[in-house]
Formats: sequence, structure tokens, C-alpha cells
Amino acid sequence: MANRLQQTIALQTKISPQQIQMIKLLELPTMQLEERIKREIEENIVLEEEPETKEQEGEEPQKISVEEYIGREDDTPSYKSRVNNFSKDDKQRPVYISEGRSLAESLVEQLRFRSLTEFELVVAAYIIGSIDDDGYLRRDLASLSDDLAFTRGLEVSIEELERILGIVQELEPAGIGARSLQECLLLQMRQQILDSTTKRLAQRIVAQHFDSFAKKHYERLIARLGVTEEEFRDAIEYIRSLSPKPGNLYAEGGIDTSPYITPDFLLDNNDGELRLMLNSQGIPEVRISRRYRDMIKDMVAPDGTIKAEDKEAVQFVKSKIDSAKWFISAIKQRHDTLMRTMQTILDFQREYFQDGDKSKLKPMILRDIADRTELDVSTISRVVNSKYIQTPFGVILLKSLFSEAMHTSSGEEVSSHEIKTILKECIDAEDKRHPLTDENLMDILNDRGYRIARRTVAKYREMLDIPVARMRKQI
Repeated sequence: MANRLQQTIALQTKISPQQIQMIKLLELPTMQLEERIKREIEENIVLEEEPETKEQEGEEPQKISVEEYIGREDDTPSYKSRVNNFSKDDKQRPVYISEGRSLAESLVEQLRFRSLTEFELVVAAYIIGSIDDDGYLRRDLASLSDDLAFTRGLEVSIEELERILGIVQELEPAGIGARSLQECLLLQMRQQILDSTTKRLAQRIVAQHFDSFAKKHYERLIARLGVTEEEFRDAIEYIRSLSPKPGNLYAEGGIDTSPYITPDFLLDNNDGELRLMLNSQGIPEVRISRRYRDMIKDMVAPDGTIKAEDKEAVQFVKSKIDSAKWFISAIKQRHDTLMRTMQTILDFQREYFQDGDKSKLKPMILRDIADRTELDVSTISRVVNSKYIQTPFGVILLKSLFSEAMHTSSGEEVSSHEIKTILKECIDAEDKRHPLTDENLMDILNDRGYRIARRTVAKYREMLDIPVARMRKQI
């Protein structure tokens, strides 16, 4: 075959670096946006925060030498990492930062109060290092024995590991080092005085009839144990008072598992008039420094020429100014897009935002907002992703406002939130001795005019974190 050249015409869509920057900024929630702006200020020398007072704005700009930035941008940061603003008379005071002990550190410290050999301490510390955050030892002893042989060069038998694990399980919090929920409950009971019939019955239930207890076969257990319903109920309440996750009982480590939420939008309701604001608290206002603008003017002659020795400096500052302009423009565009999208959502769900009644939520998907804002669906998705709005009735995740449409027998569209609300109300009002199954719930909804399948009922029940009927059974 002969080689030949051929010209073709094709259309391609390419995203500019500025558009990529805009997309990334749009996805950021408020907390991350603050960090991103501060990082940009550090990296771009021409960007600065807006002065807080008029006195600061009226200050005389300082003389700056651009040469100190040119040629060193790659190997030195654009800000000082160290300052010397202390006098020789100032006393240096150390700053102590205390984070608290972790669960593992607390357990190892407790070991030192026991009469253990060095060998037992090493093995016990290794076992503690294998305990997870919930307080369970989920690795089998054979694997621990192999690990100790390979990593520490210690030959430890399964029987010896079982004995040392028993020492670890005597530490606080009670139940630590358990390998199952049954063992965890029994360990907690073992550290308590079983001074009542109720506690002894509870221990018997967990030790001998745990499977039936976990499956909530209460009537069968009452008959097998030969106790009254009241005695059985008291024993169950005692078991429920124990912790299924003993690791959560330790709170000195300083780790907060419930992070703070910073809302991206603020909504006020003033006598029915809704006022929407973008949460800009803590977000730095940035601008291009006048000092660098004046510097370029000084370097450029009236006829537009630039001295040869100044060309590199002017080019450097211009590139930084262009980058700063794009960044400021992207921040403004982000502000406009967020407000435009949120205002459309507010108008669409105005009845809900008046009082927070979830039954008033209309069916709403991303396409509904995209059509009204004339923005792409992907843009709407980036706006609502990981964003929150603070309302008079709580802080709400924007994604939770979107739901599928369901149809009633009359053809009317209702939100899936309305179905979930009815499901929750039915389950809250059910007879706990005979809880409603998914099929019973489906029949109730169908009788009310909601056409829904049993598997859909199960899906919504799981979304509400409600267990199946058998696990909701109570005596």
C-alpha cells in the first residue's frame, strides 16, 4: 500500500485551564473555598486581601523589587515562612499542645499497672494494636500468631495468645478486645456484680440463647426459660443498657466523629418573606495589589516601549496579574452561579421553605433546575454536591431536596419524601408486638392511593435506617 497524506476537518471540544479552574471552584463547599483562596494568595504575589478599614486602604504603597521574585519562583515560596518580629527582651514561652491519649495508648498504660513479664507486655501490646476503633479484635488468633513470628520473631501458641487476650479483656472500658457481640456483652456483665435476678437472667439469655435473642424469638425464649413476660422484659432492658461498641466509650482521644457543618447558604424568613444569602463569613475578599499595577506603569515608557532590562520583570508581573484576574473572575462567577441555582430551588420549593414541612416537598430532579436556570445538568450537580443551606428549621443538605416523582391512583405526582413520611408515621404507630411487614406497609400505601411495589417500600425503609419487621419486634 502506498503512503499518502490526507486532510480532515473535525470538531473538538476543549476545556480551557480557566474553565477547569471554574469547575473546581464551583464544587468546593465554603470551608474548602476559604482554604483555596488563602492558598492562591500565598502563591500569587499580586493578589492581596481587601483592607478591612479605610485607614488601611489609604496607606502609601510600599516600594517593591520584582527582581527578588524572578528566577526564584520554583525554589522559594512567594511568602516568608519565618519572621523576626521579637526584641531581645522578649521571653520565648513554649506552647504546649495536648491532644489526649488514644484508646490504644490508654490500654497499654493500664497494662503497666499489672505484674506482667516483658514477653507478655509485648504480646499484649501487639493484640491491642490489632483492636479496631469499635473495640473489637476482628483478626483470628492464628493470624496474630503468624504475624508475631514474622515481624517480632516471637513463637506464641494459640493457647498463650488466648491467655494474654484474657488479660487485655480485663482492661477498661469493659468489653474491649471481644471477638463477637456475644462475647462483648458477656465481658461487660463479667465486670459487673450480678446481684439481681434480672442481671442473672440476662447473662443466661446472652450466654445460652444468644441466637434466639438476636433473632427476637421472644415468645419461644419466654417459654424455654420459664419466666414471666415482665421478668423477660426487664432482662432485655438490662442487655440494651450495655454498649455494643465499647471502643466508643473512650472519649479522651480528642477525635470528634461528628464534624461541624458550615452552611453555604443562609435563609431568613421574615413574616413569610424569604431572604437568601451566600455565606461569605471567613471568605477573604481578594483584589490585585495597586503596588504591582503602579510598578508596571513606571516600567513602561509613555511611547509604550520597555527597557531591555525590565522586560523579564514586566512579563513576570503581567502573567501574575492575568492569573489573578482569572481567579477573581472565577470566584465571582461561582458566586453568581450558586445564587442563581439556589434561588431557583427556593422558588421551586417555596412552600417547603416556609415552614420546613417535608410533605410539601415537590418532586424535583436536577433537570428541573437546569431547565429553569438554563445551565447544564452537570453544573447543577456540582452546585448541590456537598452544599448545605441554613434555614430557620435546621441545616439541610441540598441533595436531600431532590426526589423522584411518584404517581397516585388519581394520576397526581407526589414526592418520594411524602411516601417516606407516611412510612415513618405508620411504623412509629405500629404495634411493636406485631410490627408491620413490608407487604403490610405496601397495602396501607395502596389503600391511600399511592401506587407502590413492595421492593420500593423496602428501599425507602432502608433509606430511613429502619430495620425489618422482625428486628423491630418488642415485648
